Amino acid sequence: MEPTAAPEERIERFREVYDAVYVDLLRFVSRRVHLTHAEDVVGDVMLVAWRRLDDVPPDVSDARAWLFGVARKTLQNARRREDRHDAIAVRLAELRPLADNGAHPDLVAHRVDIAAAWPRLSASDQEAIALSVLDELSAPEAAAVLGITAVAFRLRLSRARRSLRRHLESTTAGEDLHGLPATDRRDR
Repeated sequence: MEPTAAPEERIERFREVYDAVYVDLLRFVSRRVHLTHAEDVVGDVMLVAWRRLDDVPPDVSDARAWLFGVARKTLQNARRREDRHDAIAVRLAELRPLADNGAHPDLVAHRVDIAAAWPRLSASDQEAIALSVLDELSAPEAAAVLGITAVAFRLRLSRARRSLRRHLESTTAGEDLHGLPATDRRDR
């Protein structure tokens, strides 16, 4: 398909690809992730197909294989994001200096609590804390990354810290984050 195709031709071409591949693509993705996430992944893949419609092979069979490849890469990127997400929780837990070369049980428990509380934060809270603590950006620098004002970033960071504190306090108060009461978790 020519890159200068009329908008109506692009729309028709996309509809043809979508109609021919959607069901197979959803089946392909849902074998790899939970069905509730599969439709989101397929939506992302179809967005790539729309943006790169000129790269989608004209033959339906080839287009199907090409889109399966895009889906595979999309899933890999999602897994890498999840791995980074988990790694951030661990890195945050490691930031607090340990006395006695890390042997103190309360400090170890604190690290476990931070790692457990991290996934409970919203993505926005995680991002604010990560930019400030892990990336060591000033409020104006972090605000520039997010495209907001420094005042808005400071407010977001304050809320994120408050939320993290709330989750940590609920951990020490005995709320179940790991499937065990807080006292049992520290005894392990």
